[in-house]
Amino acid sequence: MRTTRVLGAALLALGLAAGPAAADSSPSPSASADGAAPTRAGTSFRTATEIRQGQQATASGSTGDYLYWSFPADTGQRPTVKATVKLPATHGAETWQIDVYDGLRRRQACQYGAASRTAEQGASSVDLACVLRTVRGWSEPWADDPLPGTYYVRLTAVDLGSADLGKPVSAEVRADSKDIGGASAVDGALGKPLVPGIAVKSEAGGDGSGAKPAVLSSFGSDDGWSSGWWSDRWVWTAIGGVLAALAGVGGYALTRGAGRPPRVPPTV
Repeated sequence: MRTTRVLGAALLALGLAAGPAAADSSPSPSASADGAAPTRAGTSFRTATEIRQGQQATASGSTGDYLYWSFPADTGQRPTVKATVKLPATHGAETWQIDVYDGLRRRQACQYGAASRTAEQGASSVDLACVLRTVRGWSEPWADDPLPGTYYVRLTAVDLGSADLGKPVSAEVRADSKDIGGASAVDGALGKPLVPGIAVKSEAGGDGSGAKPAVLSSFGSDDGWSSGWWSDRWVWTAIGGVLAALAGVGGYALTRGAGRPPRVPPTV
């Protein structure tokens, strides 16, 4: 009976531990269904066009231009940035490259993916991709680990002939993330997400002049920043503790009194 009660308590604890994990595993916020995707790109970090994860942004430009977008990424996410550049009908061989920077404008290395690719003469388009490392909740000041906040995407041609300079092109950019969870969780949390970039609001200026005031990036806590102490690593820790307790109870039940010989009453 005692063993049954212990097993019941252990299963109850396991259920309570798994409950918050299910609530925490909800997908990260993305673009609303009725929100229009951006149709132009910025020309610098300061004017980078904000996009949501899951949005397909488009822009028109010229070879030689720098095209900038920005998107938010949170702790436990592994961002993937993909870009497609549609080239003019006639052109020479040219190399296009996509770079991703964090909120401190540090270039982030790609885990894998073709971040730079050469389009041969006459190619109609070129596809690029960059899969970043998993965003961490905390890092040493000297490290360049990805941290939660704004990420900047820069797309440009890095090698082309002078005859192709200035020809019209169009680009499509999309940022998505895979939720990695507690597998990459670390102790500690970032006090604030890295959003030091400056964006331009579309509303008119408060002084009535119609100017567009420069403000801090609109990505904030309302967009689902979850950096903190919780991760599903706590669930696996609780599961390990429960299994260890069950193993101890089972071992005791199997070996209780096994080392003591049966007591035989003395004969008269």
